[in-house]
Amino acid sequence: MHDYHIHTNFSEDCATPMAEMIDFAMKLGIEEIAVTDHYDPDYPDPDYPFALDAANYTRKLSAAAESYRGRIKIAKGIEIGIQSGDTLAKCEEAANGFPYDFVLGSFHAALGQALDSQYFTNRSPKEGLYDFYVCMAGCLSEYRNFDVVGHFNVVDRYVDPVPDYSPYMEIIESILKSLVENGKGLEFNTSSGRYGMGQRTMPSAEILKLYKSLGGEVITIGSDAHRAADVGYKYHDAVETLKSFGFRYISTFEGRKPNFVRI
Repeated sequence: MHDYHIHTNFSEDCATPMAEMIDFAMKLGIEEIAVTDHYDPDYPDPDYPFALDAANYTRKLSAAAESYRGRIKIAKGIEIGIQSGDTLAKCEEAANGFPYDFVLGSFHAALGQALDSQYFTNRSPKEGLYDFYVCMAGCLSEYRNFDVVGHFNVVDRYVDPVPDYSPYMEIIESILKSLVENGKGLEFNTSSGRYGMGQRTMPSAEILKLYKSLGGEVITIGSDAHRAADVGYKYHDAVETLKSFGFRYISTFEGRKPNFVRI
């Protein structure tokens, strides 16, 4: 098992110490985890700035990777919240600020609004999805200092029911082509099962199939755990889903380079 999206109390929305997350992963028999605490520069919700004490975080990460060596492998990671405009320079600086093993690039906000609290206030679901993927395409055409896109269709969490995706697939295909061409990957984020998304996964089936058809091979599995009990969440379900779409490997990372692990 390889859980490549785990938070600790260095993230604004997590209270669990790093050691507790790691120890629980070990109890589950997980071979490798990536600790990926949040840094969302210019996050638009003032109640959750998602800043990161990078100096203490990276010191703690390095110490944990060393002290647990031989018992569980810890990839030193970060989850960077990507937004357009001047924020991209801050994302670049953060990604270059430490020799991370793994950089997860995620979208928690779009067009200056937090997806979970502001974004759909004056947008219909159809407008919101279209604007979100146009924004993602624009950002990723400029910013490439990440390894994998986290929870690609996270915007689906905030609309019910999810609209027909056919109007957005051309934009999504352009994004996925760019990822494949630039050696970037997707995350299979299992937290959809904890957020009431039913059978809709992150990425969804149509996005996973399209990524595979375009030659995409780099894919990680992440629980997005913010408490120890969620580490490794639905990992085996994720493996079976990926197999059903023709994936035979998942990726782990060391020094920002992917390794392929047969599933």
